[in-house]
Amino acid sequence: MSKIFCVVGAGDMSGTRLVIPEGAFVIAADAGLNHLKNAGIVPDLIVGDFDSLGETPSGENVVAHKPEKDDTDMLLAIHEALFRDAETIIIYGGLGGRLDHEYANIQTLAYIANRNTKGYLVGRGCVCTIIKNGSISFDGEMKGTISVLCHGSKAEGVDLTGLKYPLTDHTLTNDYPLGVSNEFTGVPSRVSVKNGLLLVMWNASEFSHENTEKNNILLNNKG
Repeated sequence: MSKIFCVVGAGDMSGTRLVIPEGAFVIAADAGLNHLKNAGIVPDLIVGDFDSLGETPSGENVVAHKPEKDDTDMLLAIHEALFRDAETIIIYGGLGGRLDHEYANIQTLAYIANRNTKGYLVGRGCVCTIIKNGSISFDGEMKGTISVLCHGSKAEGVDLTGLKYPLTDHTLTNDYPLGVSNEFTGVPSRVSVKNGLLLVMWNASEFSHENTEKNNILLNNKG
C-alpha cells in the first residue's frame, strides 16, 4: 500500500487544483466526496457522519460514524491514514468556510506532526505544515511569502536562514506573531526548531508530493 495519503474534506476548494500523486490512497471526509466526484476521482475510503453530505453512501469502502462524536470528520480520516502507516498526508478541503473548522484542521496538522508523520494542508493559495523539533528546507526557486508561527506556548531554538528576515536560535511564542510575512530571496532557505512546534505557511498556486521533491521541500520531524 502507498505511504502517501490524500484526505479531501468539505471546505472551500475554489482556486485550488486537486492533485493526487500516482498510487496515493484517497480518503473522502464526509462531503469531501463531492469534491472528488467533481474531479472524477473515486476514493479508496469514505469516512464521516455524513451530516454535511446529507446521506450515507453505500459500499464496502464506507465507514459511517454517529454525529455525536469527539473527533471531526477530518480527524477520523487522519486516524484511518495513520492506521495504515501513512508517511505523508496531504489534506485538501480543509481551509475556507467556517473558521472553527479551519483552525481545527491546523490543530490536526499538529496531531500528525506529533506522530512523526508529514502533513500538508493545501488551499486558498497556500500550503501549511507543522514541524516538530525538526526542519523544512526549500531550494532557491521558491518565490513569494512564507510565515513561521509558534504552535504551542513557545518554540525554542528557531533558525530562519536564506529568508529576507533571518533568525538565529530565537524563541517564538504564541502571543507575538514575529514570523508573519517573511519572504523567499532566490537562494536555498531553511526553517528549523530545536524544541517545539512551528506552523509554516507559504504561497503556492498548487501543491503535489512531486513538487516537494522538485523544489527540495524537505520536511524532517523528530519526536
